Amino acid sequence: MVKMPPELAVSLGPLKLAHPIINASGTFDVLEADKILEADLFHDFPFAAYVPKTVTLEPREGNTPPRLYETPAGLLNSIGLANKGIESFIAEDLPRLRELPAPIIASVAGGRTEDYGRCCRLLDAQEEVAAVELNVSCPNVETDGRALGSDPQQTARAAALARQETSKFLIVKLSPNVTDIVAVARAAAGAGADCLSVINTVHGMALDPWSLKPVLGHTTGGLSGPAIKPVALRAVYLVSRELDIPVIGMGGVTTSQDVLEFLAAGATAVAVGTANFRDPLAAARLALGLKELMVERGIGSVAGLIGRAQAPP
Repeated sequence: MVKMPPELAVSLGPLKLAHPIINASGTFDVLEADKILEADLFHDFPFAAYVPKTVTLEPREGNTPPRLYETPAGLLNSIGLANKGIESFIAEDLPRLRELPAPIIASVAGGRTEDYGRCCRLLDAQEEVAAVELNVSCPNVETDGRALGSDPQQTARAAALARQETSKFLIVKLSPNVTDIVAVARAAAGAGADCLSVINTVHGMALDPWSLKPVLGHTTGGLSGPAIKPVALRAVYLVSRELDIPVIGMGGVTTSQDVLEFLAAGATAVAVGTANFRDPLAAARLALGLKELMVERGIGSVAGLIGRAQAPP
């Protein structure tokens, strides 16, 4: 008897995904990639959902260069959320993005907590936007320049303001740079978040080996890539174990085995970030590899894989 191939399709709230792999915000620009790569991305899109670069209420120039620095096992970035602003994003990018064969998850951030609500109000009228992700890891005026996501109460306030302004599937992207990520996750969920992205980048810095001065123009940045996978895997495991809410796992995903492990730790979907810079079409390879790993282990569906690490031995 011939066995059926594993089922990769999965539901992330109301979003129906062909497979569990999406992109992390800011790591894959489909509009630019479509011009450069020898691939028809608007018909053969590698991700199951698309998350554009984070946008803010007003345009931002970003941090002083240099903004990127490669480390032995990852990448430091200090982009500073450089973007064209949400109104330009809606007017210029969304008309083209609606042609993608995958749900669009808009990512927003704000220097003030109220900005999250205002951004969600503008996006709520856009039918092509299937979900909104709140990036609460940027510096916030009301927390003396610290990331809003480092404070459970401020995170809850941002989620509540967003929830008041949109009925769309609401995702809050959590920072790992906290003492208790479960407390922040619980605050976000209690304020109306439908889903949590776990995790954003880890604080880090690097020195020039000759001058011994900070390499990045902003001095510090966010570390991503394979180095942070154990931190991310732990966070996904803890958050998904303690809360009955879908989790998007991310942090150091480079192989199909990584995807398998994040799903087993409790993630419903898995985002690829830094790996996209090296291979913009990595998601297609990872999805194929995931299917092969599931066949080897006799796992029939992604739904049957989610949370396996949490089950008693």
